[in-house]
Amino acid sequence: MSAPIAVLTGASGGIGSAIAKRLAARNYRLILLGRDLPALEQVRQQLPSDEASYHLALQVDLSKDADISRVVDLLGDIGRCDLLVNNAGVNTMVPFGSLSKCDLDAALAVNVRAPMLLTQGLLPLLQQSGGTIVNIGSSFGAIGYPLQAQYCATKFALRGFSEALARELSDTQVRVKYFAPRATQTAINSDKVTALNKALGNAMDTPEYVAEEFMRLLDSDERRRSVGAKESFFAKINALLPKVVDNALAKQLATIKQLMR
Repeated sequence: MSAPIAVLTGASGGIGSAIAKRLAARNYRLILLGRDLPALEQVRQQLPSDEASYHLALQVDLSKDADISRVVDLLGDIGRCDLLVNNAGVNTMVPFGSLSKCDLDAALAVNVRAPMLLTQGLLPLLQQSGGTIVNIGSSFGAIGYPLQAQYCATKFALRGFSEALARELSDTQVRVKYFAPRATQTAINSDKVTALNKALGNAMDTPEYVAEEFMRLLDSDERRRSVGAKESFFAKINALLPKVVDNALAKQLATIKQLMR
């Protein structure tokens, strides 16, 4: 039997590259997707394989329909897809009023529209293989946070999509999972964001730790997994008693605005 095929978006980022290494160690053949081809090639060359072309790196812009179609067509030619990991994401932590239309369009296109279109395009192959879809969200997919309006909106949407699709496909062999990391030490977080997390006492995980938690979700029968006990508890309070979270974040607002100027 040939090796299972995994499609991984955002594969050159910190979380993406860490997940790629763990999947390759499980004998997955990886289709690595991202905008930075040299960075993708660097990740690919670090993965274990018997052949130089075993894993593939494909430069794509997931905000473009034509590039998404290229991915779907490539997997159609291969004839197999066992795992789709929608990991790519963009974020800019700024006041909502200062966001440009391009910023909003990019967040919606990459964080929401691309995962939905890729999932839709690859679903027939995933149904054939009894495969798995994992959508990488965020703790901000359950908690609205100041200066993160567009990011929270997209991650809330991704969480809703994951939950609805998992229930829709519950009578099939396809598994749909949602994974929510907390703050992670990656390039998506600016120096200001890192300083803010430090000032507020927020934990920041390594990509390697996040990848380990991802594999625990992948190996389990769970549909969803959040990283961080504090963040998970905060999300539950937000769902049940949102005013408590309103008051807690109001006390942090001055610090957030000051450090993110």
